[in-house]
Amino acid sequence: MKPPPTLVSRHSLWLAGSFAVLTLWLIVMFSALVAWPMAHRAADDLAGLMVLSAQTWVELPPQTRDAFTLELRERHGLELRPATPDRPRGEWHAPLVWLLEDALNRRLEMPTHLHREVVDGEVWYWINLPVGQRGLAVGLPRDRYNSQPLVLLATGLLASLLLAWSAARWLAVRMAAPVARLEQAMAVIGQGRTPQPLAEAGPQELAHLSRHFNTMVGQVNELMSTRTTLLAGISHDLRTPLARMRLAVEIMREQPQAQAQMLDRLDAEIARTNHLIGEVLDLARGLAHEPPEAIELRPLLERLAQDYATPDTPVRVDAAVDRIVAPPQALTRALGNLLQNSQRYAKGQPVELVAQPAAGGARVGVLDRGPGIPADRVEQMLQPFQRLETSRSRATGGAGLGLAIVKELARANGWTLALSARPGGGLAAWLDLPTGTSAAPAGPATHSPPPFLPPPPPLGVSVRSR
Repeated sequence: MKPPPTLVSRHSLWLAGSFAVLTLWLIVMFSALVAWPMAHRAADDLAGLMVLSAQTWVELPPQTRDAFTLELRERHGLELRPATPDRPRGEWHAPLVWLLEDALNRRLEMPTHLHREVVDGEVWYWINLPVGQRGLAVGLPRDRYNSQPLVLLATGLLASLLLAWSAARWLAVRMAAPVARLEQAMAVIGQGRTPQPLAEAGPQELAHLSRHFNTMVGQVNELMSTRTTLLAGISHDLRTPLARMRLAVEIMREQPQAQAQMLDRLDAEIARTNHLIGEVLDLARGLAHEPPEAIELRPLLERLAQDYATPDTPVRVDAAVDRIVAPPQALTRALGNLLQNSQRYAKGQPVELVAQPAAGGARVGVLDRGPGIPADRVEQMLQPFQRLETSRSRATGGAGLGLAIVKELARANGWTLALSARPGGGLAAWLDLPTGTSAAPAGPATHSPPPFLPPPPPLGVSVRSR
């Protein structure tokens, strides 16, 4: 089976064909509007000069005719001689010769024709003019007009085709080169390696394509790094409960009287392991798309406050927004993780769950009075299995997946996660829902349902920190 043509060859043929058609059209228009009228005018002027020369020669005194003939030959390239018998028609002449013959016949009562004659190796064209008693023959050499329009048109057409093909080939290569570089970079990705960033230059469409490809490569690299970190963190955090469960089993074998206590310990370790697996699954599901729905925000926040409030760490709700359009499960999981993080590190201090209207959307934040996160470690804390406290003890912190899950949820739903130090101490974690999220201010406003909005973009929205 014949392979399909390359992008360069296909565009070269299309561009060359377009240039060739344009060149032919220009040649036809130039010939019809410029060259042909000029040739008619030149033939008419020459025919008038030939007739006038013959008539003048007849009317001159005999003693001045030789001087007139000499001047006519030197200045105008014309020759006079007595008329000769007409030759039969059928000779092939150049287009300008036919135009000259037609112009002469329009000035004569009896139609005649030019005939070709070779004089001393030079081609001449002669015509008999009925002047005087015997008539005169007026001749001119072929080099008198020295014009070859057909050769000119053929040469111009050939040169135009060559130029069109060269320009088309150059343009096609210029157009296909970025696509070829993209294909090579994708082949590098297919081999499991990271390609060099593509140059984000050239036409707008190609520059945008290169920019999106470079963004995709960065996301793939981040995804691979997250996967590696995730697997390493799981293997690390699972070793401790597995070791404890093995120890409990050994103790139960050696000390049967301690089975009840060991079973309780096994149950606790299994619960911790299950919780870790659940967090990992939450992180994996962070990229899953969920369609947005109209949400009554205040009831949602109050329900979260009841679920995560403790006697030592109450959760206060301050909602200045009644309704939004957002993926409900994703928003619930994200706010739940932020609340759980605040509960863990801000014990004994109240946590505030706040919703504020924003430009065309809403801001939902979890504000606590815990130790906060240093500004230089915010980005690090958004990665999986990262904790400020490095002991990895479950008593002093979680698995380090909470903020990473919120980050992935924000990325998948087009939100912006912002972590910043709270004035007076603590951490302020804000989820900025973009303009695609419909928000209604709180108060006695009407409760008509908000308009449906399309789902937010799945990827490509950066998760930033303040």
